[in-house]
Amino acid sequence: MKKDYFDITGMTCSACSARIEKNVSKLDGMKIVSVNLLKNSMTVEYDDQMLTVADIVGRVEKTGYGAFLHNASTTTVNNKPKEDIAVKEFQEMKKRLWISILFSVPLFYISMGHMFNWQLPEFLLGIPNAMNFAFTQFLFLLPVMYVNRKYFKVGFKTLFQGAPNMDSLIALGSTAAVVYGVYAIYKIGMGLGMQDMSMVHTFMMDLYFESAGMILTLITFGKFLEARAKGQTSEAISKLIDLAPKTALKSINGKEVEIPIEDVTSGDILIVKAGTSIPVDGVVINGTGSVDESALTGESIPVEKNTGDNVIGATINKSGYFTMKALKVGEDTTLSQIVKLVDEATSSKAPIAKLADKVSGIFVPIVIIVALIATITWLVLGKDFEFALSIGISILVISCPCALGLATPTAIMVGTGKGAENGILIKSAEALETAHNISTVVLDKTGTVTEGKPIVTDIVTYKNTTENEFLHVVGSLEKLSEHPLAEAIIHKAESEHIPFKPVEDFIQLQGEGICGLINDVLYYAGNAKMLKKYLRVENAVLSKGELFASEGKTPLYVFSEDEVLGIIAIADTVKKTSKQAVTALKEMGVDVVMLTGDNAKTAEAIRKQVNIDHVVSDVLPQDKERVIREYQEKGNIVAMVGDGINDAPALARADVGIAIGAGTDIAIESADVVLMKSDLLDVVTAIRLSKSVIRNIKQNLFWAFIYNAIGIPIAAGLFYVAWGLKLNPMIGAGAMSLSSVCVVANALRLKFFKIKSN
Repeated sequence: MKKDYFDITGMTCSACSARIEKNVSKLDGMKIVSVNLLKNSMTVEYDDQMLTVADIVGRVEKTGYGAFLHNASTTTVNNKPKEDIAVKEFQEMKKRLWISILFSVPLFYISMGHMFNWQLPEFLLGIPNAMNFAFTQFLFLLPVMYVNRKYFKVGFKTLFQGAPNMDSLIALGSTAAVVYGVYAIYKIGMGLGMQDMSMVHTFMMDLYFESAGMILTLITFGKFLEARAKGQTSEAISKLIDLAPKTALKSINGKEVEIPIEDVTSGDILIVKAGTSIPVDGVVINGTGSVDESALTGESIPVEKNTGDNVIGATINKSGYFTMKALKVGEDTTLSQIVKLVDEATSSKAPIAKLADKVSGIFVPIVIIVALIATITWLVLGKDFEFALSIGISILVISCPCALGLATPTAIMVGTGKGAENGILIKSAEALETAHNISTVVLDKTGTVTEGKPIVTDIVTYKNTTENEFLHVVGSLEKLSEHPLAEAIIHKAESEHIPFKPVEDFIQLQGEGICGLINDVLYYAGNAKMLKKYLRVENAVLSKGELFASEGKTPLYVFSEDEVLGIIAIADTVKKTSKQAVTALKEMGVDVVMLTGDNAKTAEAIRKQVNIDHVVSDVLPQDKERVIREYQEKGNIVAMVGDGINDAPALARADVGIAIGAGTDIAIESADVVLMKSDLLDVVTAIRLSKSVIRNIKQNLFWAFIYNAIGIPIAAGLFYVAWGLKLNPMIGAGAMSLSSVCVVANALRLKFFKIKSN
C-alpha cells in the first residue's frame, strides 16, 4: 500500500469534496480517500501495483476538478509553505471583490434610486429613457459577471456532468436573473416601438440586473471573508514553519562559516551562540547552554544543556555557547516531523464529518429540484413570473452548502494547531474525535507516572560509618556493576565528589548482588537475601529495609564480612504533576489504571502516592496489550499512555494511544497522540481539547443544518400566504455568505482554548 497527497483545484463546497471522494474511491486498488475542502487537498491510500498517480489525477479531472501530486517539501521547514497558494488565492479573491464592488454600487444606485428618491442623471429618468435606464444597468453588470466568471464556468460544467455544486446554484440563480433582465430589455424596446407605455413601465420595474450583480458581489464578499478566516486556521503550521532558522554556523578547520540550512548534513559540527536558534537536531559535544524549547514543547522554563545532551532544531539558546554535532537534518528534524504530523492530522477526516459529506452529496440536486417545484407551484397558484422567478432564485442562492463543508475541517485544523502550540501532537482527526469519549486511561508506570530515572532517596549508616565512607565503598563496587540501579548510586557519589577505589576479585551474584575487595577488605552490596546468607544481622536493619520497600523504594544493603555499613534506598520517583493529573482525570469521570511490571508492593506504594484507584502489577511486556483488550471488552473507550518499546503493542491496541514524547521512536510511531513535554497533565489537556473541538463541530453542524432548515422554507415562500414574508434574492445571497463566515469564526474561537496551568 502507498500513501500520497494531492492538491485539488476547483472545489467550492462540500458537494465538490463528496463527489471527488465518491468517484476516486471507485478506482480498483483504492483503499482510503479523504478530501479536505478547507485545505483543497486529498489524501489517498492505494495499491501501487494496481494504480498510478496518473490514474488518480485522471479520475479527479474527469470528475471536473484539477489535481496534482503535492510536493512533500512544501511542508518542510526549508521551503516556502503551502500557505503561499492560499495567499495567492486570497489576493485573487480580494481583486475580484473590489472590481465587483466598483461596478455593483452604481448598478444598485441606478436600479434602486427611484425607490429612495436618489438623484439620477436626466438621461436615465422617465419612461422615454427606459432603454437607457435598462441598458446602463446591463453594462454595469457585465464586468461583475466577467470577473466572477468562475462561478459560471465551474457551475455549469459540474451541472452538465450530473454533479452540481455550490457554483451550480449561484450560476443558475444569477443566470436566470440576467436572462430575465435581457428579456425585459427586449420587452421595453417593443413597448417603446408600439407606444405601449404600460408595458414599458412594467418591465422597467422588473429588471433583475441588480439582483444578479449583488448576488455575485455578496457571495464573493462572503468568500473573501471566508478565505481570510480560513487563513487564520492554519496559523499554527505557519508559525511552526517560520521558526526554522535559515542559516547555520559550521566549524570548518577551526573557522566559523555561515552556511544555508539546506547545506547542513548529518555529522557536521555546528556552533550555537547565545540568542541564536539551534539549526537542526543534534547532540552537544562541548560547552553549555540554556535552551528555550517552548515553541515546540510548550514548556516555558529553559532547559540546561550540557555535553552529551540532545538539542532540538528551531529551539533558542537563550544563554551560553556550545558546539554540537548534527544528527537529524532536513525532513528528519523534530520540527519537520511536527509540521508533517499536524499537516496530516488536519488533512484527515473525523468520523463525524461523514454525516455532512453524505448530506452534501445529495443536497445540491435536491435544492435545484425544490427551486423548480417552488417556481412552478407559484405560477400555478396565479402569481406573476417575476414573483415565481424571485422565489426560485432565492432558494438557489440561500442553499449553498458551504457551511456544511467547513463545519468539521475548520474546527479540526484550529484544534490540532492549538494542541501543537502546547506540545500536544494529535496525529489524526479520528483520534481527536475518539479522545472526547475516553472512559478509561491506562498509565504505564516507569517513565510515565514516574521519572523513569532511579535516584538515591535515602542513606542510613551503622557502626559510626560516615555517609562519605559509605558512598566510597558502595560507589566503588557499583562502578563495575551493570545493574540499572548502579547508575543512580554512581551519580550520587560523583555529585558528592567521592573518589572511587580499585576493586579486586569483583563478582556479580545473580539474584543477590555484588562483592569485591577494596583495600583487601571484602565488601558486599545486595538485597536482603544476600545479607542473610553472609551475615547474622539484627532485625532492626532488616525492618528498615522493609520499610523502604513498602514505600516503593529498592533497599541495597552494604556490609563487610563483619558488620553492616548501611542501607542505600533507590527509587524511581513520581513526577511532580502525576498526582495532579490523576486527580483531574478522576474529576472528569475517567477511570485511571496503572500498569507495571513491578511487584505488587512497589506498585502499591506508587499507587498511594498518586491516588490511583486500580493497579495491574507483575505484567510482562507482552501482556500489556492483553490488559488493554480486556478493558475494551468490558465496553470501555481506552487510552493507553506509555513511553517504552514494550508499550508499542498496547498503544496500537488502545482506542487512543498516547506516547510520552521523551520515549522511544517505536512508541511514538504506534501512538495517536504525542506529548512533547512528557507531562501527564497534557493527557488531561488533550481530552479537554478533544471535547472542545467536538463541541465546536457539533455547534457548526447544528447551525449549518438549522440555517438551511429555516432559510429554504422562507425562500420558497411558505410564510408568504400567512405573513407576507418573502425573501429578496440579494438578502438570500448575503445570508448564505454570512453562514459560512459564522461557521469559520466559531471554529476560530478554539484559539482561545485555555491550557490549565501546571
